[in-house]
Amino acid sequence: MDARTETERATEADIAQVAAAIGDPSRAKVLLALAGGGALPASALAAEAGVGNSTISGHLAKLRDARLLTVELDGRHRYYRLATTDVARALEQLALIARPLPVRSLNADTRARALLRARLCYDHLAGRLGVALMGALLSGGVLREERTGADAECTAYLLTPPGRRELTAFGVDMDRLPRRRASVRYCVDWAEQRHHLAGALGAAVTARMFALDWLRRGTYRRVVRLTDAGRDGLAATFGVPPDRLR
Repeated sequence: MDARTETERATEADIAQVAAAIGDPSRAKVLLALAGGGALPASALAAEAGVGNSTISGHLAKLRDARLLTVELDGRHRYYRLATTDVARALEQLALIARPLPVRSLNADTRARALLRARLCYDHLAGRLGVALMGALLSGGVLREERTGADAECTAYLLTPPGRRELTAFGVDMDRLPRRRASVRYCVDWAEQRHHLAGALGAAVTARMFALDWLRRGTYRRVVRLTDAGRDGLAATFGVPPDRLR
């Protein structure tokens, strides 16, 4: 929860301030560099944004003023991270309506393909792999879809009792999921235009996959790599189709 007063909660949201903070290309690159859930120093963020160390401080100040970033102190060092998981979700949703950036180099093309294949959306799995896992959880009965609203146009996902047992057997401690965070949420994946699993459950499943060495961090920020053990494990445990694991 943030520290907004009741008066602030009662007024309309200042979307313009947030949009202006995100709207600068350098600041957008900073946010995307942090969208994988980690914390980085100003020097690393300056390199990601393509600006000098003297310039990045102003950008970081604007992002903090807009409550998009927080700063952590470690001795004399300062590390920046996204303020909340909702910031990462907002970036993912903005990507749904944004035009793709032109690819101007082989390195940029390689990075773009890797992001499409498998990446982190803050602390949960996204990209083709994340969508494939979500589909397998639904088809395997771990989750079930529920339509809500007057016209049944809104989608919600619920964890089933068999699904709870299956995830417990997988190694997810269901009783230790953070209560302050919704267990089952979803993001509309900007690349696939389909849902991937978010929320506390999405984070826990992703963390378990890292612990099992099914996933490893990739060369590029946010990118993750599926290992051979992960391919075998996802197919055997959740029934993810092999053609979705390439």
